[in-house]
Amino acid sequence: MSENVLVLCTGNICRSPMAEVFLREHGLRRGRSIHVRSASILGLDGRPAHKHSIRVMMALGHDISSHRSQPLTQELMGWADHVLGMTLEHCAQVRERYPDAEAEVSNLASYGGFMQLKDPLGSWRWTFKRSRNDIEACCKAFIDRL
Repeated sequence: MSENVLVLCTGNICRSPMAEVFLREHGLRRGRSIHVRSASILGLDGRPAHKHSIRVMMALGHDISSHRSQPLTQELMGWADHVLGMTLEHCAQVRERYPDAEAEVSNLASYGGFMQLKDPLGSWRWTFKRSRNDIEACCKAFIDRL
């Protein structure tokens, strides 16, 4: 049986594109049939991944340069078995907007022992690298607990 995982961040240009790659990759390594998509809580549509996200992911051999943001929609919520926000606020917004959603909504950060995965937007590349590493650890822990 395959599982559909939707990962969310504010703009779908920094954190969630990275998480999408790590969830898919770790799922494959664990022999899990997992489909992953990402979206923007803010509703951004068609924006490329941030240049620092692209660079820090390329350093690990992952090309996210073709990524384009998409807004969170009812259709995506219906598709998802699991919805992972980067912060408690993201999770609260999802639950408020989609109270009847059947997807399990949880804070991705909590799987790695964090309260939130901070938005690196507006920061230096090293902040994006730290964010990438934290996101990867949280994604691995989430997949391992499925």
